[in-house]
Amino acid sequence: MNNHLQRNREFLAELSAGGRTGLALIWEGPRPRKLWPGDWAVRTDRPVGEWLGFYEADYAQRLAQSEALGDDAVSYVSLVGTTGFFAAAFGCPFHQYEKGQVPVARPIVTTAEQADALPQATLDDGPIPRYFELVERLAERLGPDVPISVPDIQSPFGIAAIIWNKEDFLVALVETPEAVERLVGKTHALLESFFAEALRRVPNLNLCHCPYTWAPPQLGVWLSEDEIGAFSRPMFERFCLPSLSALSDRFGGLFMHCCARAAHQHEAWRAIPGLRGINPAIFEDGPAPLIDLMPDRLYMYGYQTEERMNAAIEAAHSQTRLLFNVPGKIETVKPLFDRLRARWDKRSP
Repeated sequence: MNNHLQRNREFLAELSAGGRTGLALIWEGPRPRKLWPGDWAVRTDRPVGEWLGFYEADYAQRLAQSEALGDDAVSYVSLVGTTGFFAAAFGCPFHQYEKGQVPVARPIVTTAEQADALPQATLDDGPIPRYFELVERLAERLGPDVPISVPDIQSPFGIAAIIWNKEDFLVALVETPEAVERLVGKTHALLESFFAEALRRVPNLNLCHCPYTWAPPQLGVWLSEDEIGAFSRPMFERFCLPSLSALSDRFGGLFMHCCARAAHQHEAWRAIPGLRGINPAIFEDGPAPLIDLMPDRLYMYGYQTEERMNAAIEAAHSQTRLLFNVPGKIETVKPLFDRLRARWDKRSP
């Protein structure tokens, strides 16, 4: 491991654990090429081995880009794809778009009775065995020291919201809430068993799926809770909070992505034990209200304007840590990183 990578591992580990404050800047440069329509989790008619070359090239390019710019990334093999990964284990079929966008899972449940009749999915179902086969073959070719990520991880509630037709699902929150809780229990059981097995089998697992970053696996799991803008805080506390808290307790912490307009849920997030990092969307009120509410967390923002990144820097407290993912060409990203670091150093206590 070279000095640049070792320094970044130590820096991101300390930021994620809360051992220090700071600003992490990660460049997301151009990728080598796009995959053909679909992805490794969906195109089950193609052998997993056909994807090995792409991920080897992608990792090599990410590593070279990080070293060329001198950013804060710990480069890893990202296997993130469709949000329907775990829904597929319950039998959801995929819709593949003609122009090659990431495929999406179609719902298979419309009623409480259908939800209750749905069998418990296991690690032998859907694309899950393909994930472990791909990870093992990549680890053999790249070596056990190269980090490899999980697939896209939706929360237990989020997986249930993919399985259950959305319009009917939202009605069920009111009319048949116990059936919703039972389905979330099934998705939680699958996700918990997947995390435990991945930690056991993957030599150098990166539990992060969004944004593109790295943290030591002992600090906890990562997931997306994207549906919570559509309903009330009491519903969040009933349907989402128990599984989030249980996963955080089981695996030593939680990092959460949320792309919903969910300011009305922010106060409830404080009840999640071990909530180490948040990757929230930024809406009109900016990043300050959430940072003010929980100033001692790691806040991660991707693909934001310089103005909005500056607003996050200005909102940071003495215990706040920030991480920005920035796309673009190196000749524009490098001076931007210099300006952001200078701004952080100027206001940092």
